[in-house]
Amino acid sequence: EVALADRALERRDVVVPAADGTPLTLSVLTPTSAVAEEAPATCVYWIHGGGMVLGDRFSQIDIPLDWLEELGAVVVTVDYRLAPEVTGTTLVEDCYAGLSWVADHADELGVDPGRIVVAGTSAGGGLAAGTTLLARDRRGPAVAAQVLVCPMLDHRNATVSSHQYAGPAVWSRAANEFGWDAVLHGTSGPVSPYVSPALAGDLTGLPTTYVDTGSAEVFRDEDVAFASRSEEHTSEL
Repeated sequence: EVALADRALERRDVVVPAADGTPLTLSVLTPTSAVAEEAPATCVYWIHGGGMVLGDRFSQIDIPLDWLEELGAVVVTVDYRLAPEVTGTTLVEDCYAGLSWVADHADELGVDPGRIVVAGTSAGGGLAAGTTLLARDRRGPAVAAQVLVCPMLDHRNATVSSHQYAGPAVWSRAANEFGWDAVLHGTSGPVSPYVSPALAGDLTGLPTTYVDTGSAEVFRDEDVAFASRSEEHTSEL
């Protein structure tokens, strides 16, 4: 929450029910500076990183706060539950529940329901991709775009880049295996593409997608593959 200090914004916390009724906290951050748009504004729905096992709704919040300050966007950030306390699709379902609440309360929040951007970094980027897939398949909230920053997309951990960075790193191959094991432990049957979006066979009908990845990181190859497939499907529309 230190990142919010001295920012030109108003904060409002709300509690919304997850699919199983568990209360989830969202923070709504509304710009108060001169750059603030006249309502209705663009909304950035932010999903934090942390390997699906760490962090809270204020993790990496400096990223969307830059968009709040520079573009006048309203930022909504979600405290989804973490593995291994929850597993399988629970994390992405939590994120989808928060997105649905935002879309249903757009007028109250002063945001345009047609300009909701789903964004996240690392594990949050993967959950953002899964949330956007859920929104498409359930014909749920209209997502205008998704911004995936070094997203964690593929539980198989089998790409060249996933093997290249096995040593000490901010997020190594071993850390990646730990995170995925925590999410998938005790689950049975095929892994859901909403959890591991690289498995999604159909990327048609998705909104404009921006994928950011580094040349020297575990996620590089899975991110490039997802971006390339997204571009192919976009070209077909």
